[in-house]
Amino acid sequence: MTIVKNRSEILFLYDITDANPNGDPVDENKPRIDEETQKNIVTDVRLKRTIRDYITHFKGIEIFVREIELDSGTIQDAKLRAEDFLYKGETKLKKKDLKLKQMEDIIRENILKSCIDIRLFGATIPVKKTSNDKGSVTFTGPVQFKYGKSLHKVKLQYVKGTGAFASKAGSKQKTFREEYILPYSLIAFYGIINENAAKTTMLKEEDIDVLIDGIWNGTKNLITRSKTGQMPRLLIQVVFKEDNFHIGELDKRIKFITDKNQEEIRDIQDGKLEIKELIAALNIHKNSIESINFKVDERLIITVEGKEASLKDALSGFNTKELLF
Repeated sequence: MTIVKNRSEILFLYDITDANPNGDPVDENKPRIDEETQKNIVTDVRLKRTIRDYITHFKGIEIFVREIELDSGTIQDAKLRAEDFLYKGETKLKKKDLKLKQMEDIIRENILKSCIDIRLFGATIPVKKTSNDKGSVTFTGPVQFKYGKSLHKVKLQYVKGTGAFASKAGSKQKTFREEYILPYSLIAFYGIINENAAKTTMLKEEDIDVLIDGIWNGTKNLITRSKTGQMPRLLIQVVFKEDNFHIGELDKRIKFITDKNQEEIRDIQDGKLEIKELIAALNIHKNSIESINFKVDERLIITVEGKEASLKDALSGFNTKELLF
């Protein structure tokens, strides 16, 4: 298993219809919207949660950050979760016989061996021996995403309906439910895989394959009431051969062109994705690029300088691989 040696950048587009891509719990769980630009915002934490859930539920791979219910009915906290990894491997001593530093070292080693999400995203994990003897294990995640942002203005829609049950015992009046949704949002995420941090978390090339799969298929398979209607549309991974180099801001080099008012967009084919600036940036740095991996949804219309083109043709001058998952 090879530790990641090359830096790469990720550009990921997906859309959502008549749903809430990422509710804000301090604002009635409304979809997050930038008040100045009226664009939809999705946190990196939401995307990472999507990837984690896919990895564990669909691939059966261990992750650290997950909800575990205890026999008492309470939810396991991070300190107890860390202790799950204290006695894995060859650990023979009990907690009472270990010094805090020994606990941290054992937990660090076992978590990195076991948990792909920590190798990918890192974490700060509290470790507790006694109430007065506490520390933490910190991993800087090699894979980091900016907040996702829609490529167009969105319009918030308030929906109210009736529930299935009475509002109270003996009442003939049903409960009401209310929620906020977006009729449509096409969201772009940008991320970097840092080969330097990969050395400290032992991030493997095989882990990146799982990550890329999780970005696409995790989004597609996130079938909950608030997320049904999500569809992945474009995924590009640019792998560099030059050390400590990346282009940057790939998400700012694409535009969704439409004849409609932006708030009236309701479908991916209500516009076209113009990528001429992206292709130009890739060409400028062509000598630094080792390969480009990509996947495109068949309903996404791509243009280069206003002319429709396949992404494969637009990238014809590069070493490319079309992802087949």
